Parts: sequence; structure tokens; C-alpha cells
Amino acid sequence: MQEGLTNSFDVSNSDQLVREKQTELERRGIKHCFHAPVTCATAINEGVVAGFGDGNIGIFRPGLFPEIKKAHKGTILCIAADDDDFVLTGGDDGLLLKTSTDGYIEEIKNFNKKWIDCVAHKKDLIACSSGKNVNVWNSDQKEPEVLVHRSTIGGLSFDKTSKRLAVAHYGGVTVWELIKRKWKSSVFAWKGSHGAVSFSPNGKYLVTAMQENAVHGWRIRDKTNMAMAGYPSKVKSFAWVGETPFLVTSGADEAICWPFDGKCGPMERSPVCLGKYNNIMVTQVHSLPRENAVFAGYRDGSVLLAEINENNSGILIRGSTGAQVTALSVSSTGSHIFIGDDDGNILWSPLWA
Repeated sequence: MQEGLTNSFDVSNSDQLVREKQTELERRGIKHCFHAPVTCATAINEGVVAGFGDGNIGIFRPGLFPEIKKAHKGTILCIAADDDDFVLTGGDDGLLLKTSTDGYIEEIKNFNKKWIDCVAHKKDLIACSSGKNVNVWNSDQKEPEVLVHRSTIGGLSFDKTSKRLAVAHYGGVTVWELIKRKWKSSVFAWKGSHGAVSFSPNGKYLVTAMQENAVHGWRIRDKTNMAMAGYPSKVKSFAWVGETPFLVTSGADEAICWPFDGKCGPMERSPVCLGKYNNIMVTQVHSLPRENAVFAGYRDGSVLLAEINENNSGILIRGSTGAQVTALSVSSTGSHIFIGDDDGNILWSPLWA
């Protein structure tokens, strides 16, 4: 294993925001409590589709009231956009489902009550994980090809080309590459349990959120390790933001923004820290499309929007609900935002007046 460099950060010096009782977005948006935790959400076309802890799917579209459909028999654990009209969801009922934005639900595969923990989609490829196995289909296959790993899968992600599939697990990430219709594997090793995984937008880097209070990355061409440490709590969410790009993460009482430009990415560089809000932990982050800006959701249900620069403290767009933000998603057009929390409170609102 190559020894990598380690970065850490100091979260003690940021301005605090003054909380408002109700924000402009709350006044013009749709607010509702569905009395079940919001577990996941993804943008699809002009809208957003969300999964709930009671197995329901919520379809949110501009100018329409939310549509709620019963999909799974238990908790929805993961979601991914299929194309402009469908989403894929996996649950603890062992079902992989395909749901259209008009509410039609199709069963893709029943894994006999084995939890579907992760799902990913790119072009004509679908992947989902159950235990130590990753199941991969293309549009021509009726049954999946099974890629077996030594430990339980923590995260899945295709790159932009759909020819590489990253699979996070204990001990690192296995990158599967589709070569002449066969999957060939390469291991990116780092001790510990790895969860959510993603390729950088330019395809040069690979990052994971770890079970420990850290984020880990690799430079793909030579597998150089990049350890990003110093978090006071587990990183539950990260997002690529802006043209640099920045890797923006939760896990602290402000959004931590690691720069990934240059040959060495964030190594030997300090992150930009923004959006400190009453010392409350950030639990979710999301990019604002086509902007160098990030949404940060907090443990108390608050959400703010901030540009990535040293002097931006952010604008509060949703006040406290008393429950941590568990899902943030912005429509592909950048016109609407969806916010969901652990108590089932949602806000669906136009971003701009």
C-alpha cells in the first residue's frame, strides 16, 4: 500500500448566522409532514423524487401538489435517477423497483428479502448491491452479472463514461472496468470501512466517506492516497461543487470544501470552511447547479445556501424543524429545491422568485 498524505482542518473560526423564524423559500414553497423519515432523494428532469422510511415514494414537480405512491414494503434505502422519466429504488424488502414520474411502478428484481443497500445508474447500465454482491445489468440482459466482494458493499458509483464502476467496501474500493464486455477489477486499498463513493467530475480522482470521521481519496492514475481528516463526526454526505471542483462534505459544524484542482488535489492545502451556524453539525450538502455554491443542511433541520469563498457566511433558506436534514436535492434545471428531514418534514420550493 502506498503511503498517502494527510490533511486536517480547524473548524473553530467562522462567523455565525442569525436565525430567522421563517424564510422567503418557506413562505412561497410547499411544506408538509409525512410522518416517516425522508431517507433519500434525487433530481429527475424538472422535479425531484424522494424515498421514505415507510416505503412510500414522493414525486415533486413544479406547479403540482406532491404525489405519494406506495412502492416498497419496508424502508427505502437508496435511490438513483434512471433517465429523464424514471428512478430506481432499493429497500430492506429486497426489491429493486423502477418508478416513472407519472407514478407507474415496475419490479426489476426481487432479491428475496436481501437488503438492497446501494443503487447506481449510468446510460444503459444498472448496478445494485446486496450484502457482498454487486449485480450489474445492461439494457440487453434479463439477469444481472454478479460481481462478488470479500465484505459488505458500502457504496456504488459509475463514472461519466459508464465504463468504470466503483464499489466501496471494507479495506478500500474495487474499480471494475468494462473491457470488451468483461469486467476487470483493480483495488484501491486503504484500511477501514468505506461508504459512499464517487469519481471526480474529471475522472482523475476517487473519494469515499468512511465509517471513521474522515474522507479518503485516491489519484486514480497512480493510486496515491489522500486522507482528509479532522472531522468531529462521521461524514454522511458529500458533493462535487463548481468548476474547481470542490469536494464539499458534512461532518462538522460547517461545510468543509476541499479543492481538487491541480495535480495533487487537496493535499498540503487547507479546505474552505463555510456556513457555521450556532455550532450545529452539518448532516447534508448539495451543489447548486452551474454555480460555485453549496446548500448545507443541519442537525436541527435548518438549511443555508453559501458561495464558496472565505468570506461568505451564507443565507438561511429554511429554519429549524427540530429534526436533522436527511435529504437535499435540486432539480436538474436549478429551479426548485427539495429538503427532507428525519421526522418526515419536507419543503418543496422554487429557488427564485
